[in-house]
Amino acid sequence: MALLSGAASVTRFTVLACPEEPDFEEYAFREIPPGGEVRDRAGFVPFEPGAAYRIGHKRFAFRVRMDALRPDATVVRERFRELLKLEKERTGAAAIGARKRKQLRELAVSEALARATPRARLVECLLDEGVLYVGSTASTALSTVMALAQAAGIELLWKTPWIDRGEEDVESELFVPRGPGQAVLGCRFLKALIGDDEVALEPEKGKVALVTPETRVALAGTVAPDLGRYLKRECELLSARLLWNELSFRFDAPGFRVAALHLETERFETWEENLDARMERIAALYELLDAKYEALAPKLRG
Repeated sequence: MALLSGAASVTRFTVLACPEEPDFEEYAFREIPPGGEVRDRAGFVPFEPGAAYRIGHKRFAFRVRMDALRPDATVVRERFRELLKLEKERTGAAAIGARKRKQLRELAVSEALARATPRARLVECLLDEGVLYVGSTASTALSTVMALAQAAGIELLWKTPWIDRGEEDVESELFVPRGPGQAVLGCRFLKALIGDDEVALEPEKGKVALVTPETRVALAGTVAPDLGRYLKRECELLSARLLWNELSFRFDAPGFRVAALHLETERFETWEENLDARMERIAALYELLDAKYEALAPKLRG
């Protein structure tokens, strides 16, 4: 879930309020203590050990670390079978009752947890004045980032063109938005964007997801001919792999999010320089998409 390297998937938030120095240290990540009841923990960590969170005027770079302690399912299953066998031998019973089976399963889980190692995930974030860029489109990760940001005094709002413009969504019989910030307007925008002079469909390794009155459809490969036929019918576009200049990315329409963005940038000596170079490209892509929406907005309600 990176901004700094690899393919980037990015969600934006509008920063409604932010203290001069957000309290990252108060909500810094702390490891799950062994042998305790805690199974999940999240907190802020810097991009590098000992690095400052502030990297410029009203600019803060941070990562959110999320650790989860889960028992290995195979270990639990095998230990549970062993415990059942031992209980039958101890009692001479042919079968074990439901209550005792529950106790033995809980014991198997507890033993597996005592030997388990937490699984860690990191989400890289950049707060750049009025916008927070989060290197993920996963709902759980975004919810965690929002909760920690709020605890540190940073108030956020999902950033999409329709929210920025204060627009009400349109209704669709084919697609009902489920996630926060999502809208049918995003689907209509992607549909109107097809055929644009600057932003094109991936010609050979394309992927498009759409919904028709009959079913959901996934297209792959050389998608343009099949997509052209669907566009003549009633449909809503959900996502598509697009090209802009040399950038290849997936555009998730309902949430106006960029995912699987492949960036080739010059490598610099410091992580701050590398982050700046990549974020310049990411911000430019979003600015282009915002401008395209602004130009197409009058046509999206027909």
